[in-house]
Amino acid sequence: MIDKLEFFIALAREGHFGRAAVECGISQPSLSAAIRQLEDQLGVGLVVRGSRYQGLTPEGQRVLEWAKRIVADARTMREEMRAAKSGLSGHIRLAAIPTALAMIPRLTEPFQAKHPDVTFSVVSRNSLQVLGQLDNFEIDAGITYLDNEPLGRVTSVPLYAERYILVAAEGTPYADREKVTWKELDGIRLCLLTPDMQNRRIINQHLAAAEVSVKPTLESNSMVVLLSHVATGQWASIMPRNVARSFGFAKQIRMIPIVEPEASHLVGLVATHREPFTPLVSALLHQARSLTPEALL
Repeated sequence: MIDKLEFFIALAREGHFGRAAVECGISQPSLSAAIRQLEDQLGVGLVVRGSRYQGLTPEGQRVLEWAKRIVADARTMREEMRAAKSGLSGHIRLAAIPTALAMIPRLTEPFQAKHPDVTFSVVSRNSLQVLGQLDNFEIDAGITYLDNEPLGRVTSVPLYAERYILVAAEGTPYADREKVTWKELDGIRLCLLTPDMQNRRIINQHLAAAEVSVKPTLESNSMVVLLSHVATGQWASIMPRNVARSFGFAKQIRMIPIVEPEASHLVGLVATHREPFTPLVSALLHQARSLTPEALL
């Protein structure tokens, strides 16, 4: 039944029989047959059927909740038995907000030094996608903001505090300043992350509190795109200090702290709250707790 529950979770996530079959590595008729067998075993209809997938029945929604728990427990059991037999090994799927990508080696490097048989895959996602993929078991853990928007039922470990700077080329407004206020950013030509990113929503909140209305002339979901446009000297950007420092700017690019207020927001590791955790997630949380948090105050 575990396999059928995994197929059902994939179908609910993809919302399409064909895509779910591809994800599960089986044919579409095999997937359809497995879902019908699961319905027969449970004695209820799970899928609203028509000429195409039309969603889950109320019973299907409830079964989906149970399926996620059961599949997660089965995976935890398999990992525990493998770890008991041959030590910690396997693969960790990690998703992180774009502004945290440069900080991930602080976590992965010491972890792999202790557990060389564990591999990682890291993808960039916005904060809502991180939580959604956690809920759907598409990732094992995420790195996102901890204190700005609701997280739901997760276990979290603070890693660092995000503080904000104006990044500008020499010769542009405020590039010669030691600090700048949020209020003074009114009218400056900016490139910023897209509105679906929580970093952008945070920046919008602080600008609005300073009664500043900013309409960036360029938006992107990539920090690299923003940094490359700042380097032209035609744009400035508001970025987390740790991100800007990680790129090792040339001398002609200035990083000016933004004050009044000197805003700070926590970023940390999150994992779906459950007991017991899988051995891999448990070890990752332990590694995160052992790190010295960067400037959390």
